[in-house]
Amino acid sequence: MRTGAIGARQASREAAARLERAGVPEAAASAEVLLSELIGVGRAELAACDAPLAEEQAVLYELWISRRLKREPVQRILGYAYFRNLTLDLNEETLIPRPDTESVVDAALERIDLRGCPCLVLDVGTGSGAIAISIAQERPDCEVYATDVSETALEAARRNAVRNRTTVRFRSADVVSGLESLNGRVDLIVSNPPYVDERSAGGRLAPEVREWDPPVALYSDPDELAFFRRIFAEMPPLLRDGADVVLEVGDGQAAAVLQLGSRAGFTPRGVRPDLAGTPRAVLLGWERG
Repeated sequence: MRTGAIGARQASREAAARLERAGVPEAAASAEVLLSELIGVGRAELAACDAPLAEEQAVLYELWISRRLKREPVQRILGYAYFRNLTLDLNEETLIPRPDTESVVDAALERIDLRGCPCLVLDVGTGSGAIAISIAQERPDCEVYATDVSETALEAARRNAVRNRTTVRFRSADVVSGLESLNGRVDLIVSNPPYVDERSAGGRLAPEVREWDPPVALYSDPDELAFFRRIFAEMPPLLRDGADVVLEVGDGQAAAVLQLGSRAGFTPRGVRPDLAGTPRAVLLGWERG
């Protein structure tokens, strides 16, 4: 790519052409998003923006496009991602929050509204904090806790809660370890757990996922349902009678996860699709015997 006095519109077109020739998916979108974030204009405004890039902008844009050519995700290049109403900082231990997970948040909010606020919500495996912070922002009367096994991920989540002016209580925990203070108090558990079997599905993942998302947050080996089994086995002591559980599931996993929950004493309450119509969130309830 040329540097110096090149217009924004032309820079975006040239970058998109390079990305497309290299087989990078959504080439035009990648080129446009990176440039719009660089120069601080909306993506829709780029078509009418032909002011020349400053030389330092052109150099940085070239660096970013070079990274995208290696299939580094746009969000990793920028260091942050957008999710619902949030801007979320990322690091090496956080998944990039994806639009699919918005259906999980929607399902959780649905259950909160049916229960009535205030209620206590626990997000297990919070990563960047996308789910927990969304709930805290959109239902501020809720008392929201969030856990992760990675201290590095929790560092990002804490920054994100402050950045988005929400209150979330973060805890370092592997599922329920160290959460005894919540015993019998949790009204809603929500989680986007690791659910990919690396042996059977890892090789089919796009490079943007396979090479850039943290394996501990992505893979559940040797059993893709292992984390769900742990949730159903370990969570009951924390749950209030009549509590709700909302879990993100992988493609084709919804029926199996609902069956696992049913065998563990949870009551299936349905499935919610993502924007593509794929079953993405499963809902269950807990009644103490």
